[in-house]
Amino acid sequence: MDAFTAGLLQRIQNTETDLTRARESGDDFLVDVEQAELEDLRRIAAEHGVEIGATTA
Repeated sequence: MDAFTAGLLQRIQNTETDLTRARESGDDFLVDVEQAELEDLRRIAAEHGVEIGATTA
């Protein structure tokens, strides 16, 4: 796995964790921010042929 793929997958995992925390805390604004970030990261992964697999919620 190259550095780009590893970094992207790590960012997706971190964002998923942050999204879960935002949901648990009831912070609707932060949920929206993290969800948008996750969608962007997934789009980037798809554009570059990076398989996300089981890392996404």
